[in-house]
Amino acid sequence: MAVTRRDVFGLICSAVAMAPAVMRPAAAQSMHVERFAMQPETGWRFFTDNVMGGVSTGQLAFSQENGQPYARMTGRVSTANRGGFIQMRLDLDNSPPENSEGVRLIVRGNDQRYFVHLRTTGTVLPWQYYQVGFDVTRRWAEARLPFTAFRPASRLLRASLRPDSVISVAVVAYGRDHDAEIDVREVGFL
Repeated sequence: MAVTRRDVFGLICSAVAMAPAVMRPAAAQSMHVERFAMQPETGWRFFTDNVMGGVSTGQLAFSQENGQPYARMTGRVSTANRGGFIQMRLDLDNSPPENSEGVRLIVRGNDQRYFVHLRTTGTVLPWQYYQVGFDVTRRWAEARLPFTAFRPASRLLRASLRPDSVISVAVVAYGRDHDAEIDVREVGFL
């Protein structure tokens, strides 16, 4: 079947007419994925490099301070035996909103560098993820992590992640021998 100019013109006119209905303004605030108020232990998983023979140790606990719930991940990260991580991960029920530009956290900790790992529909092996680092202090602070800052941890992955393919978000202590202590009060998308 041949496509005529009239067909193409009709499609363009239809698309232009529908554009206002599909276009969404940029979100003024972040979309919250987690505020740790409603049984967070049912969604968040904690694990260490023990799954691959490493010797890092730690735990994930949920608590409150001044009526504000939060998650606390603590432990000892060890690079011995080819290890080097502990993490708390949440599998997402839905992809980030269409107009999302990054990940937003409210965090505090022990003046160390931590990471966010995003897994996508294209990250099928355990060592595949997109990663960006951020620093924490002893005071609650917002970390805004644009998707453009995330880098693939494997050469087999796309150079940049597609936000609509994100299926999990993890807060990770990673890559060097150190004591980890990070509190997370909110996780969301920009």
